[in-house]
Amino acid sequence: MRLSIIIPTRRFTDQLAVRIEAHRQLFPAAEIIVVEPADRPDQPAGQVSSGSASMRIDSGVDSTVAHGIQRLRAPRGRGTQCNAGAARAKEPLLLFLHDDTALPPEAPGVVSNAFADPRTQIACFRLRFDHAHWLLSTYAFFSRFDSSLTSFGDQGILIRRSFFAAIGGFPDWPLFEDVDLLSRARRRTRKRIKKLPAAVTTSAVRFLENGILRQQLLNAELMLRFSLGASPEALRRRYETRRGLGDSAGVDP
Repeated sequence: MRLSIIIPTRRFTDQLAVRIEAHRQLFPAAEIIVVEPADRPDQPAGQVSSGSASMRIDSGVDSTVAHGIQRLRAPRGRGTQCNAGAARAKEPLLLFLHDDTALPPEAPGVVSNAFADPRTQIACFRLRFDHAHWLLSTYAFFSRFDSSLTSFGDQGILIRRSFFAAIGGFPDWPLFEDVDLLSRARRRTRKRIKKLPAAVTTSAVRFLENGILRQQLLNAELMLRFSLGASPEALRRRYETRRGLGDSAGVDP
């Protein structure tokens, strides 16, 4: 399958390397692109944390290729980093995947079946958490349905590269970039986002650190404020303040 897997992250860690190897086992021929922020405090501008020689690409993002993984640097922000990865990608199908998310064993089959139909332009997996709790299970259950309240980037977004370009890619936002992309996709296709019959597994760490109910209430508050017109940057600041987290958790703001 001709697939580019694009993973925005704040830091390339050993845990991420293990996940990438698992992705490679499922999709041996896939192009894997990891996009790190250009303004990492431990990485001077113009350098890339790799033993390979760096090269400059047209988008102005530094790039290296190490062990079959392309590593780019782009301005911080998941939307911006995803766009940088897409600009680098060569394959006709893109998979945007969070750095704390694992693909299911059946992923190759369900992806192949879904996109064998040329009418399928975009799809998401269902969701599962790596921690058992009835509230998390309830939230995950509703991910099998598509709506602006049940479809997000942590489910993995599969999209044809031509369609991604046609709808203008992600907005350069630090938050809700996935909601905006999926909304524009629905308007363009006049269909709901296709949900694949398999679930990715994502980390529940933000729920466990902040409290499961408290995190859900925060998510609902932010979604409501976003729907009422609050700027993504203002919502990012609110999110950071409530979480009390720094640079440790993925690319989430």
